[in-house]
Amino acid sequence: MSAKPLPKIIQGGMGAGVSAWSLANAVSKAGQLGVVAGTALDVILARRLQVGDPGGHMRRALAQFPISGVAERILERYFVDGGKEPDARFKPSPMLAMKPSKHLLELIVAGSFVEVFLAREGHDNAVGINLLEKIQLPTLPAIFGAMLGGVGYVLMGAGIPKAIPGVLDRLAQGQSVELRVDVKNAGPEDSFTTHFDPSDFCGGSAPTLHRPDFLAIISSNTMAIMMAKRASGKVNGFIVEGPSAGGHNAPPRGKMQLSESKEPLYGERDVPDLAALKKLGIPFWLAGDYARPERVVEALELGAAGVQVGTAFAYCAESGFSKKYKEQVLDLSRRGEARIFTDPVASPTGFPFKVVQVEGTISEESTYQARTRICDLGYLRHAYKKENGDLGWRCPSEPIKDFLRKGGPIEETEGRKCVCNGLLANIDLGQSRKGGYEELPMLTSGDDVQNVARFLSKGGDSYHATDVLDYLLSKLETGSPQCS
Repeated sequence: MSAKPLPKIIQGGMGAGVSAWSLANAVSKAGQLGVVAGTALDVILARRLQVGDPGGHMRRALAQFPISGVAERILERYFVDGGKEPDARFKPSPMLAMKPSKHLLELIVAGSFVEVFLAREGHDNAVGINLLEKIQLPTLPAIFGAMLGGVGYVLMGAGIPKAIPGVLDRLAQGQSVELRVDVKNAGPEDSFTTHFDPSDFCGGSAPTLHRPDFLAIISSNTMAIMMAKRASGKVNGFIVEGPSAGGHNAPPRGKMQLSESKEPLYGERDVPDLAALKKLGIPFWLAGDYARPERVVEALELGAAGVQVGTAFAYCAESGFSKKYKEQVLDLSRRGEARIFTDPVASPTGFPFKVVQVEGTISEESTYQARTRICDLGYLRHAYKKENGDLGWRCPSEPIKDFLRKGGPIEETEGRKCVCNGLLANIDLGQSRKGGYEELPMLTSGDDVQNVARFLSKGGDSYHATDVLDYLLSKLETGSPQCS
């Protein structure tokens, strides 16, 4: 890691568009590490343009995109002056594919570039991007777009991202990269990979770029040791997430056991050995129930460089959550009624998923049952090998008859929810369906959602990212440790 101050606070990369450029900008401008969520930035860019690009931010960033013609093609296809009619459907964006079209590649690269560019505006501090290992098809062009935008850190979890440090090394030198894709039913003789060549994308020689630091998001020191020894390049740090952290959680180690409320039970095996982790000599940050000043102090005393905090930032004014649902959750928190359900089956990934219980959202069983299943975004689809050797794609949240026709087991469909469409509805970019149905939110947060109202001033109904930072750092002495 380069000799630069390590952030004490890393703002978490929460659900698609929640860790928006505006939030990351506010956190980084204040001297800590702001992080944009890297998931679905292609479709988020396309839909922001279709609602008229309020404030002109997308167009301002696209005007700085360094590869000729890309921004113009995206604007021509998606920008709607004044915005589409509220009940009009969003124009569909291309589904992810092993061999993406030129247009899809441009949208993925530009989506990451735009988010990072805007997060970096107005200050000289680093920003990060958070990506999910389990969403593999857009990873290579998304990282390239973020690097074009000058990203300082790449964070990745929800899997074992051994290949990513080497990808960063090669992209920084303008070299082509590939990434192995997980495929169900594949044998040891099979090799399915996705490729990205920055020279081809740029229409000539690729630029030499800054290699961002890589932070692996882990849940155990076993994974940390494996990453430190077997990753394809340098791992610059670890974020150690406990089960109280929001979004997707690592499943409990050992056989899955559920509580009386049907939530996963975590035990001593799921608590990382920080002493062993410290011996690796690699900086680490602790996440999950660390959004209090005394816990920040505790983390530093345990040898951590700092903490990662998500939920406390998720409901501040700068986050991407819909204003309506921010206010609703803050009111529930104020009244002591905010509740999380760690759903073991909601997500198509199979990872436990923390869902805020809010009226009028997919968290309600009746609302979930009223939705017609559809898979038209496809970020969480699984690749599988067909009997003829070809590659197919299926999602446990798609129409059940389609999933079964593709060879998927019926038990995998039980209780599955469309995370993709729910997360876009969280940020007021949900799709309108035939017959007037509007996709509804699926709010995800950590256990700390019960306490987010503590940031509200008396009589206030909102707070800012700097309020969270001031609170978290309130028991620390001034000064930051230096990376060696």
